[in-house]
Amino acid sequence: MKEIYLIGLGNPGKKYFNNRHNIGFLLLENFSKKYNSHFLLKDKLKSSCSEFQINNSTFRLFLPNTFMNKSGDAVRAIVDWYKINLDQIFIIVDDKDLPLGKIRFRKKGSSGGHNGLKSVIEQLQTQNFNRIRIGIGSPPLIKGKNNFNTISHVLGNISPEEKLILDKVYLRIIKSLEQLNTKKEEYIINELNSFDRDQP
Repeated sequence: MKEIYLIGLGNPGKKYFNNRHNIGFLLLENFSKKYNSHFLLKDKLKSSCSEFQINNSTFRLFLPNTFMNKSGDAVRAIVDWYKINLDQIFIIVDDKDLPLGKIRFRKKGSSGGHNGLKSVIEQLQTQNFNRIRIGIGSPPLIKGKNNFNTISHVLGNISPEEKLILDKVYLRIIKSLEQLNTKKEEYIINELNSFDRDQP
């Protein structure tokens, strides 16, 4: 029985629920709902957890209840508790350096300035873990200044127009994740990285 661990990064609490920064949470909530599974809080894992089976694989989904910049604490707790190899975990995050709806699957890499990934790298002491980054587009320029309004962009709510695009993205990623046990990983990486949000 293969075990797959999906960890979405975000901020816990109603006020952050629909933020762009919470795309990792939103994706996993969609995935869990598809299999009629519910998230239950597990204090020892510093996360809410949902579990279900697809074919002969167990999928375990986690929403850390640490805040984004402490995401590594939850990831560390999950890795230690289940004694898992890092190639079994997939971290799902938003990315303001990718256009809205673009998907990037990487086996390793730096945090790219993302506080959640930075925290995970610090706690795991390595950059070698799977991450699926979902583009939220770059923040708008602050009027009259030469810098970007990053905080209010990532903590801003997803608009109805953005949601239409992101719903397509979630469907695509969920479809690929469901095939992690039947298809070669290279194939899935390629499938996600070449995703075009404008295709019908």
